[in-house]
Amino acid sequence: MLVDSIIVMFSIFIGYWLLVSNTSIFDTVIIISSITLLISHHIFAHLFRLYKRVWQYASIQELLGIFRAITFSILMLVPVQLLMFGTVYTRTLVITWMLHILLIGGARFSWRMYRDSIINNNHKKNRTLIVGAGAAGSMVARQLINSEMSELFPVAFVDDDLSKQHLEIMGCPVLGGTKDIQMIVEEKGIEHIIIAIPSLKKQQLNDIFKEAAKTKVKTQIMPSIEDIMSGKVSVSEMRDVQVEDLLGREPVELDIQAISRKLTGKTVLVTGAGGSIGSEVCRQVCGFDPETIILLGHGENSIYLIEYELRTSFPHIKVEPEIADVQDAERIKEVMEKYKPDVIYHAAAHKHVPLMERNPHEAVKNNVIGTKNVAEAADQFGVKTFVMVSTDKAVNPTSVMGATKRIAEMIVQHMDLISDTKFVAVRFGNVLGSRGSVIPLFKKQIAAGGPVTVTHPEMERYFMTIPEASRLVMQAGAIAKGGEVFVLDMGEPVKIVDLAKNLIRLSGFSEDEIEIKFSGMRPGEKLFEELLGADEVHDEQIYPMIYRGKTPPINVNVIFELINEFEKASVDSLRDEVLDIAHFRVESLMKLSAVK
Repeated sequence: MLVDSIIVMFSIFIGYWLLVSNTSIFDTVIIISSITLLISHHIFAHLFRLYKRVWQYASIQELLGIFRAITFSILMLVPVQLLMFGTVYTRTLVITWMLHILLIGGARFSWRMYRDSIINNNHKKNRTLIVGAGAAGSMVARQLINSEMSELFPVAFVDDDLSKQHLEIMGCPVLGGTKDIQMIVEEKGIEHIIIAIPSLKKQQLNDIFKEAAKTKVKTQIMPSIEDIMSGKVSVSEMRDVQVEDLLGREPVELDIQAISRKLTGKTVLVTGAGGSIGSEVCRQVCGFDPETIILLGHGENSIYLIEYELRTSFPHIKVEPEIADVQDAERIKEVMEKYKPDVIYHAAAHKHVPLMERNPHEAVKNNVIGTKNVAEAADQFGVKTFVMVSTDKAVNPTSVMGATKRIAEMIVQHMDLISDTKFVAVRFGNVLGSRGSVIPLFKKQIAAGGPVTVTHPEMERYFMTIPEASRLVMQAGAIAKGGEVFVLDMGEPVKIVDLAKNLIRLSGFSEDEIEIKFSGMRPGEKLFEELLGADEVHDEQIYPMIYRGKTPPINVNVIFELINEFEKASVDSLRDEVLDIAHFRVESLMKLSAVK
């Protein structure tokens, strides 16, 4: 305010002096005009809040405020000069107006220039290339420039929009497109790359990351606009690119109304509620406000953790933990009778392929008999919808795990034929981040300095995230008519060796530093997975990105005979002799599927 007052008092004198060289500072016109201008300036400065702005972040809005305040204060002189002197000194007022704009605006913006050039010590920060010269990229650049705490400073942009190339944004040139990243990094000495395009499709992000990975410079991505707007993070809080970001498929969108009709105000039971998929299903179910959710599992610690989380996050929902094993038919019936759930999500299963090859009897007990127990109890106690979580390994299975899951699907499909309950199965590929998935193993191996072990160079799998898998399970229950096997359109399969290479790069290493070793295929593994068998395929989608498999005829009596034999053998301790693993492989399943 003091600086502005001095500028106001003397600027009008300077204007008169430029026009009339013998002007005195004590001239009546100058004195009255200066006092009037000083008063009017501070009135309009207050109205336009010139002294309430943070000038270190000054931009076009602040300049507009200065323009308005100065213009209105100058205009206030016009009636004063007319009344006092019978004339308006127009040229003087114009010069005074220009001097005000120059000096008052310059005083403020010079502070920002000083702060940017001296206080920020940009020469000590990492030179940063921003991918994306749109609104998000400009926001990131502004935040990095203005942040004293940030270790990054933007020096250039890249953008595939030709109309933006060779222009400047926030003083940083747009030097080319994403294909030029490697060249620009080398020429400009770039030490950090930020991807700032929130609207990117997964495949586009994958392509950009591949270009960035050629440089061996650390690459990060800006937070989502939703997280920024909600205040969870600031623009400058960049995060590392995750494997999930590189999946070449867009997330499944839910039919919120259909799911709400199934779940809101209802009683929902989740088996395997402490597992990766089961716990995420619980979280997402609670988002639809059921009256009660029953957490059923045999691991007390995992059930305790998800119970605590749900009680904290959803205090208005009744959360009922039940420690039980799906292999115990009587205990399952007790739980069903006690709560009489409306919907069951059956996620309890043994899923580790090599372990189940060594322990086939446990796979049968949990995956086959456990499913049978829960399905029969659901029928007995009038559950409306039963959704079983299955796997792509159930298609043409070569492993015990896959075969037992296929038999479990058959049981569920049979139950739908004889019950008023709607029984469906949901089949999807590997789940990133789930227990036993390859990602945590690779991360541990990388942290230990390698090598990263991949079974075969041509091994490939479908991948999805835990939230996506859980959404598919819920959506299937909402659109089920009974007896279906639902399958997610999972995009293109991913080679495991490419996944390993991406993880190595994402961890800040090169393939020269972390070796990849091929260990050979394990028992029961296939080089590739299928989502539907040849006799199951329906070409049309029944919901965006969701397909329905046909129901091939099955001879369920053969399955129940095998289960009975197995249970008898368990009593006599002759299980391994009676259990012929061939019954649970693809050849036997083909026979089981044929109705005689």
